[in-house]
Parts: sequence; structure tokens; C-alpha cells
Amino acid sequence: MSAKQASANLAGTVSLGGEVSVNRIGFGAMRLTGAGIWGPPLDRAEAIAVLRRAVELGINFIDTADSYGPAVSEELIAEALFPYPPDLVIATKGGWNRPGPNQWTHDASPAHLRKAVEGSLKRLRLERIPLYQLHIPDPAVSFEDSVGTLAQLRREGKIRLVGLSNVTQEHIERARRIVPIVSVQNRYSFADGEWDYVVEYCQRIATAFIPWNPLGAGRVAGERLDGVSRAHRATPHQVALAWLLKRSPIMLPIPGTASVEHLEEDVAAASLRLSDSEYKKLGRVPQPATARTGS
Repeated sequence: MSAKQASANLAGTVSLGGEVSVNRIGFGAMRLTGAGIWGPPLDRAEAIAVLRRAVELGINFIDTADSYGPAVSEELIAEALFPYPPDLVIATKGGWNRPGPNQWTHDASPAHLRKAVEGSLKRLRLERIPLYQLHIPDPAVSFEDSVGTLAQLRREGKIRLVGLSNVTQEHIERARRIVPIVSVQNRYSFADGEWDYVVEYCQRIATAFIPWNPLGAGRVAGERLDGVSRAHRATPHQVALAWLLKRSPIMLPIPGTASVEHLEEDVAAASLRLSDSEYKKLGRVPQPATARTGS
């Protein structure tokens, strides 16, 4: 499948809380940082080029977090894209501390989240963050206190929309009693259906589902994925993304890369249409859900 005609517009759109619509292929900016999601990228010029090319390809949803780098991913986004296109939605997250490469420690305390939001506003050069997500529930902090802090920051005008990440259906239900939740971001791919029931719940309540690690299927899919990709003259990653887009109209994949070439390949998946039989061939039996960390 050629990347020359790639456009995120071909994926259709999904609504975030009925307030804004974005194209259903976004960009995950975690991989723009150094090894271990730590420090600056090896090739800063390429990282900047990837972000600018993403917007050229019609991507108007970019996902990041203060913990990516830390701070590096947000700073790169501002350097590459500010002043931002009027339709660009930048989503960032808070709730982790980063002691070092590949190290993550919880902190979703009200004080930390408030400080994290202020830092993201400054780095992204924004007066209000379009979408702010609790990165993960903190086992040492009341979930209601964490979500309540984001609700208060929303009332103060520092956050427009609130989302959750790495959560169960119970978390979503509890959060919705406090503040409208417009998106949920959990690990998900066609070969990893642990959170299928959360996808189904999000579809029922018209909440966008943002699958992180959406290309993880490429490592384990074997002959099923390869066979479908050959039939479409596409890459296995493109087929994995096409499966997600067909899985549900509330799906918003955010493949990430530090390469312009790979970015163009990912976005080209927006025009790939799987048949019902191909979709079923790639399906899998959902697994019981348990709490996980990540993204």
C-alpha cells in the first residue's frame, strides 16, 4: 500500500465529548524521546520533521505526556508546531514520576497533578489543554481525589476536556460521577483483547477509545496477519491499524514512530478496508481484564 497518497482524513472522525471531532488516526509522541523514554531523541531534526509531517497528513490529534522524556515530548511538539493549527487537539497526561530510563513511579496526588498541568501548559505554550488524561490510577491516592483535581482544573479553565488511561470500567463509572469523561486510553490491539469489555462500554456511552500499543499485534500475529497483508499489498502494521478502525467507530489509534517513512506508512492504513471475513479471521477470544500499567 503506497504511503504517497496517505491521509488521516480517510479514516473518518470521532467525537470527543460532543465538543470537537478529530480524524481517527492520531499520533502518539512517546517514541520521539530517547532510549527508555528518557532524554532527547537521537535525531532531533527527524523528530521535528515527523511532527510537522503528521499535521501535513491530516493528523489533528497528538497524544503525549509530561512523563515522556520527561518533558521532552511536549517541548518537541511546541517547537515543531506552535502556533498550532486551529483544528489540532493536543492530549497530554499526568500521574507518573520518572526516576530514570524505563522507570515509572506513581503520583496522582492532587498537588502533583496540579503541578503537572501547570508544567504542561508552559511547555506546550497553551492557555488551556485541549484534553488532559489521568495517566494511571495511583494505588496510594484516592481515585476520586485525583479525578476531582482534574475537574477543578477544568472549572478553572486550564483543561478543556478530561480523559482516563489504564483504567477499568469501574474507574470510568466512578470518574463520570465527578466530571464528563471524553476518552479512555488502554492497551489494545487485534491480538490483545484484554480490554474488549472496556471498548464495548465506551461504545455504549459514546466515549472515544484510544488504544496504546496498537501495533503490538505485529509481533505475535503470525500467518493470519501476514496473509491478509499480502492480499492488500500492505504491511502487517497497516492491517493491524485497519482492524482497529473496523473494530469500533469510537476507536482512535495513535501509532507512534520517530521516522517520517514509518509515519506515512501508518497513515496510509486509513484507506485500507478489511472485508468482514478478513476481520473475523484476525479476531481473537477476549481475555479476562486485570489492571495493568503502561503507555
